Amino acid sequence: MSMDSADGPKALSGVTVVDLTHVQSGPVCTQFLAWLGADVIKVEPPGRGDVTRVQLRDVPDVDSLYFTMLNANKRSLTLDLKTDGGKEVFTRLVARADVLAENFAPGALDRMGFTWERLQGINPRLIYASIKGFGEGRFATAKAYETIAQAMGGAMSTTGFEDGPPTSTGAQIGDSGTSIHALAAILAALYQRTRTGRGQRVEVAMRHSVLNLCRVKLRDHQRLYHGPLAEYPNASFADFVPRSGNASGGGQPGSALRCAPGGPNDYIYVIIQPQVWKALAHLVGRPDLADHPDYATPEARLPRLGEVWDMIEAWTMTRTKWEVFEELNALNVPCGPIFDTKDLMSDQSLVDNGMIVEVDHPKRGAYRTVGSPLRLSDSSVEVGRAPLLGEHSAEVLTGLCGYTAEEVEALSRRGVI
Repeated sequence: MSMDSADGPKALSGVTVVDLTHVQSGPVCTQFLAWLGADVIKVEPPGRGDVTRVQLRDVPDVDSLYFTMLNANKRSLTLDLKTDGGKEVFTRLVARADVLAENFAPGALDRMGFTWERLQGINPRLIYASIKGFGEGRFATAKAYETIAQAMGGAMSTTGFEDGPPTSTGAQIGDSGTSIHALAAILAALYQRTRTGRGQRVEVAMRHSVLNLCRVKLRDHQRLYHGPLAEYPNASFADFVPRSGNASGGGQPGSALRCAPGGPNDYIYVIIQPQVWKALAHLVGRPDLADHPDYATPEARLPRLGEVWDMIEAWTMTRTKWEVFEELNALNVPCGPIFDTKDLMSDQSLVDNGMIVEVDHPKRGAYRTVGSPLRLSDSSVEVGRAPLLGEHSAEVLTGLCGYTAEEVEALSRRGVI
């Protein structure tokens, strides 16, 4: 599945990853490792596999898109880790692996007998990477989900509008965002091993990753000590950073403005930089405001931003978001049409850049998925399909772990694989 391409070895060629992850936060991380050339062996319980194989199915008795879009380019080995035979196989796998990745509940592998100390003893070069919900401390054993990580990491309290409830973001910053943090840590550990020859423990928490992505909100919290935040559109401030709607969150004011014909995603996001104000005022039919002292500077416009956005929106509503995009870009006004999922799936530029790719699946047929945003000039990515459950069990056990075909058959009869 994950192998060298026609242009030569990939960045992680020769790296073997034992993937004990499931659902989203772990599989996205290990999928990136597979795309970068690692041999990722997804270890799954016999008979059922990763729970996402059956979650949100759109085709009966076929692995769901939830699973196939998070587990590309991997090999699947079914293994019952609760049996003595399964533990023996797992020990052999660990001895030959470079990375072990898991996102079980805290202590799950320890209870199976595979503590960090034992894993180090089996393979001193092993990098043991864990993704947890909260890390050590008072929440260590609490269950974590995407939106819970957003809630407890600071994202939800600062997302939405002033008069509305805390809101989650459609971007999976708790799960997939944590995966990218874990990927960075694993790659750093692999690099450090080239100097030390030793593996190490890598731990990433979902809450911590969300907090890292919300660092500018903690910046703003400390600025609140000195008074309300001028660039926020809010009417009132307490002693915490409020929800700020579609404000840009930086020093340049921004907002999502309605466009024709008025559908739910007929909007464009516009940012007003100081240097574009005059041209923008002329474009929207208000040349009288280009040099007006109440509007000509960012400081003068700040208390009048609501009025300014209404003025610009009166113009954008006479055009489609694509027409607005063309006209504003001609003036170097930063802007971006709101892309809905239909827009994304039909965007030829994403296809041309390999970010929307079509993959063939032996049971599902062709489907589209998201490609790799990581671009390396000497390590191209070919997005393959996700494995069928247990598809590579015999291949992994004979090719990597040294079992004979007869021994593999015996393990199958015993229900180990």
